[in-house]
Amino acid sequence: MRPALQASPWLAEWAQLRPAWFTDDVLAAPELHWTQPPPEDEAAAMRYLRENVLRERMRLAVRDLEGLDDLDTTLAGLSDLAEQACELALTFAQQAVAAAHGWPLDAAGERIRPMILGMGKLGGRELNFSSDIDLIFTFSGHGETDGARTLDAGSFFAKVVQRFTRLLAERTEDGFVYRVDWMLRPFGSAGAAAASFAAIEDYYQVHGREWERYALIKARPIAGDLQSGRRLLTNLTPFVYRRYLDFDAINSLRELKRLIEDEVTRKGLEDHVKLGAGGIREVEFIVQSFQLVRGGQDTGLRSTQLRPTLALLAEQRLLEADRARQLDADYVFLRRLENAIQMQADEQTHRFPADPAARQRLAGPLGAADAATLAETTRAVRARVRALFTEVFAEDQVDDSPLMRLVGLVFDHRIEAEAAAEALHDAGLRPAEPLARDLLSLAADRHLTLLRASSVERLRCLVGQLLVEALKVDQPGITARRVLSIVAAITGRSTYISLLRDAPVARRQLLRLAAASPWLSEYLAGSPALLDQLLDPRTLLAPMTRDDIARELEDRLSTLPPEDPEGLNNALRRFQKDISLRVAAADLLEDLPLVQVSDRLTWLAECLLEVALDQVTRAMTAEFGRPVKADGSPAGLAVIGYGKLGGIEMGYGSDLDLVFIHDADEPQAETVDGRRTLDVSTWFARCAQRMINLLSTRTAAGRVYEVDLQLRPNGQSGLVVISLSGFARYQRESAWTWEHQALTRARFLCGPAGLAASFQAIRAETLAQPREQAELARAIVEMRQKMRASLDRSNDTEWDIKHGVGGLTDAEFITQYLVLREAANVPAVLQWSDNWRQLEVLSEAQVISADFKERLIAAYRELRDLAHGRALENVGTRVSRETATGPQAVIAQAWQATFNGVVNAS
Repeated sequence: MRPALQASPWLAEWAQLRPAWFTDDVLAAPELHWTQPPPEDEAAAMRYLRENVLRERMRLAVRDLEGLDDLDTTLAGLSDLAEQACELALTFAQQAVAAAHGWPLDAAGERIRPMILGMGKLGGRELNFSSDIDLIFTFSGHGETDGARTLDAGSFFAKVVQRFTRLLAERTEDGFVYRVDWMLRPFGSAGAAAASFAAIEDYYQVHGREWERYALIKARPIAGDLQSGRRLLTNLTPFVYRRYLDFDAINSLRELKRLIEDEVTRKGLEDHVKLGAGGIREVEFIVQSFQLVRGGQDTGLRSTQLRPTLALLAEQRLLEADRARQLDADYVFLRRLENAIQMQADEQTHRFPADPAARQRLAGPLGAADAATLAETTRAVRARVRALFTEVFAEDQVDDSPLMRLVGLVFDHRIEAEAAAEALHDAGLRPAEPLARDLLSLAADRHLTLLRASSVERLRCLVGQLLVEALKVDQPGITARRVLSIVAAITGRSTYISLLRDAPVARRQLLRLAAASPWLSEYLAGSPALLDQLLDPRTLLAPMTRDDIARELEDRLSTLPPEDPEGLNNALRRFQKDISLRVAAADLLEDLPLVQVSDRLTWLAECLLEVALDQVTRAMTAEFGRPVKADGSPAGLAVIGYGKLGGIEMGYGSDLDLVFIHDADEPQAETVDGRRTLDVSTWFARCAQRMINLLSTRTAAGRVYEVDLQLRPNGQSGLVVISLSGFARYQRESAWTWEHQALTRARFLCGPAGLAASFQAIRAETLAQPREQAELARAIVEMRQKMRASLDRSNDTEWDIKHGVGGLTDAEFITQYLVLREAANVPAVLQWSDNWRQLEVLSEAQVISADFKERLIAAYRELRDLAHGRALENVGTRVSRETATGPQAVIAQAWQATFNGVVNAS
């Protein structure tokens, strides 16, 4: 006797009744082969479906029990079988109803098409051996049938649902095909049998409940108009997956699991391998919790299938690789056990059998030596699953510490400010008085009245956690105030309250960052969506190359639907803030050197500018065609970075100093290949203006950057975009010395390669033109004196790091003077736009001594570090005159050495 027949009395019985179904040829077939074409008679169609599905289920059962197919093959085979049966039943049911009423047509005369969503395990192509099939029936639009007995579309498809269900689920002398469950449809048993796409979308937008998000993770079109079904699910994506990290989803899953556990206890289902502790449902909850929490941002997690998603969790290190592999192996065991149990008698049961003989029959197919070994293996598997489930869904234990009790009194409005301050002081949170005022203000926030009681309780718990954990960082009282300012910004956003309450890692990172920088605390309070980034320190603190930044930006934009300007606006703003936060975290927590901070912030700006230019030129080309030169070749737009962007010295709040240049040779020519045309000059001007608006317009998500065009030729009175020839002429004939100084830090950022080469040639030609040394020095010193008179904020006790004598600007002016003076003789200096490498080249050419170069660079770096630290502390650029006497003296001496004897330097 075949091993499968020994393992399954049900199969053994059928092998006696239908031996032809159990021949080697039939069992070896790689896939389902339906017998003759389906009959048109309903009774015959019911027999046809029952016989073919039964025969195929037996073939799959034998192959599974004898180890000829792995789990995925078995589940996919069972799912494909159900899917094909649904398609055949739908076709037959539609034709039968249409024969009496005609086909439903929309207002345009097009046939209205049905679509069936497979839910649960069918949707995930993970159907078990004796599973129900959970379905939702929907259709594409509204209209009426074209037959003699007219029906509206809803009534037509309600009749289709009725016939479809009878074809599959009605028990006849031949049995039934599948139990069909429609309870997941909108409004459940009270809802319409079939709903239009529009009604489905409206339902989830208005009435959708949390558990329905969970159910829709596995939704998949399985019959009817599959393409339209996929579009419907795309439209439902915002309901299922939130744009942010959604920790409220874990609370909802906890509640759903509690309901299931109550049912298990009430019905005595502890031996249930699906619903019991450590069963299949807990594996699903573990994986789907990550999907719901993170799927809004990571589209890779939106799979309907469990095992590929679990593998991705390991790949992304969201679950440790060893634990993910073990969970996968345990899931495979439980699913094979579930199928083997159901194959015993073709019953929809998930109970681990108590009968020793039944256990012994199961042992062989599951690789166990005997019944006892199988029972012990099952116990161990369920214990591992339960342990991981408990860890993933763990809730913080209630802390009854004095600070927690104090927070309770504050939120219950049962304590005055003075008493609260005394308690905070005694706990070590000082200065206590302002912190007490902040606490009382938070508890009185009007947003709390709009929250559910459970959300307020989570907020109360979070505040207590943060106060307790603030005692572990430097300046706990000051840090607690900074963190409370962030909490105050999220009181109306329950998901962020949940994120911090349920994620100790996020709280710890938040406290460390708040302790390190008030600037960053304000940054987070202004953009609370950034709190998502705190969850995973591996991402938060991961080193980033320019390619990493560009790739992540491309990935994020790839999920945006086309023609979604608002989505693009928000995506660019969110990305800029996300990466800035990661850089700041590495800066503050990993002591990232300032030069690497500036590199990353500069790369970020470059990547965002490239995307903005690409998006805007695509849109302009689609609307107005493309600009061309006289010879028909494309004309392009270039973006030039000046100042800190050009010099690769971007800081967290730096503006973008930009100049736009085009290379069209006939500005009044018309664009080509567009729905409408513009003259080329206007095309480029609009393109640049749209790009500026995309970056600098403030929305609810903030702005990407402030854009400054002051350094363009002729300043505020100049054109937004200048032609390449005009730019060259201006630099050659009209530019002031200070504009050539600015050009030493200018750098091509994005645009056509040909324009890059042309700009670089113009820059090199401009900067290398002969200059009279004394005249050049005098012009630079005079400009420096004007700037100092209007910008230097130094006084008797404080010194301005940037604009004071011996400050950063003096060091920059020294380098710019040397570049302009020596570029004709040392062309290699023009390769670079940053001070440090320019000084390196000048030293190598022996224009300045190595000692001069090293001392000036070291002093400049020290002052930049000091200014950077002051910015993070939100304390401005003035310091005590004793703070930086060393680097200040070095730069002041370098100024004298550079300009003394050339002009009467001040």
